[in-house]
Amino acid sequence: MAGNSFGHLFCITTFGESHGPAMGVVIDGCPAGLELSIEDIQIELDKRRPGTSHLTTTRQEKDKVEILSGVFEGKTLGTPIALVVRNEDQISKIYEPIKDLYRPGHADYTYDAKYGIRDFRGGGRASARETIARVAAGAVARKILASIGVKIVGYVIQIGKVKVTKIDESFIDQNVLCCPDKAVLKTMTNEIENARKDLDSVGGVVEVVARGVPAGLGEPVFNKLSADLAAALMSIPAVKGFEIGNGFEVAGKRGSENNDAWITKSGKVGTQTNRAGGIIGGISDGEDIVVRMALKPASSIAKNQKTIDKRGNKAEIQVLGRHDPCVCIRAVPIAEAMMALTLVDHYLLSRTNQL
Repeated sequence: MAGNSFGHLFCITTFGESHGPAMGVVIDGCPAGLELSIEDIQIELDKRRPGTSHLTTTRQEKDKVEILSGVFEGKTLGTPIALVVRNEDQISKIYEPIKDLYRPGHADYTYDAKYGIRDFRGGGRASARETIARVAAGAVARKILASIGVKIVGYVIQIGKVKVTKIDESFIDQNVLCCPDKAVLKTMTNEIENARKDLDSVGGVVEVVARGVPAGLGEPVFNKLSADLAAALMSIPAVKGFEIGNGFEVAGKRGSENNDAWITKSGKVGTQTNRAGGIIGGISDGEDIVVRMALKPASSIAKNQKTIDKRGNKAEIQVLGRHDPCVCIRAVPIAEAMMALTLVDHYLLSRTNQL
């Protein structure tokens, strides 16, 4: 499968560059008859839209979605769904002076090594603006999942060295940080503001939970649900780490401390604890699926950095422009979307496994 596509039965292909005319996605494999409106998609896009907070980039984009195909009279046709969002607030000229310099932390050199050509304006295809397409497609996936009772929620659990101490999901939508812990909100905000003042950036951790996922989703070997979720979240720009359930913490445990005991819950099989994060043997067990991703500090910073140009000459660089001092905030809806896309794909695959 080409590197711009994701999924098996519910397959998406994204297209567009950061400073090109538009970003978009083609969804193939969405069942017919699903009620779908522009509003269903727009509500998700608005969550990742730039320029909505002083803690994010000041780039002003409306990110209004257009449905070009696959929907008629408010319902999906079962044919490919094409969605597009126009780019409106590009300032490409600020990248001209550094077009031949390799920005530290960016994919400039690796794209040159792979393709021999790249769009230097804002990162081109490597820009996080590509994720608009994923969030748009994820909105469609969420509609399907909602029909079987699946709910997905994401939030920030760490900014820099500041970690949450509790999860209050009712507080997530009450603050621009998507922070579930009121007690640390101010400290997290200060971490981001201080990084910006220092012409720098800061990283963090996002957690995503899927509830109501039926047991039995996932393939037994190479397309394990856990493996596909790892691939999905690791494909998000700036993500450098992934874990599910207790994650790396299990390395310091014994089996007796880590195993989840099987019990009966309301007449169904369940587990007493959920250290596995809702997936055992690569297949969902019916418990909440809990995953986390670690995001690096944004590579675009205004501080002077040492680098080289395309000819190997030493140089210094300042990456000017409008960039997020912390990418975690707008990564939450992207992570939710990738979770939804993975789950809906496995849900459709599961319907082919039994008579």
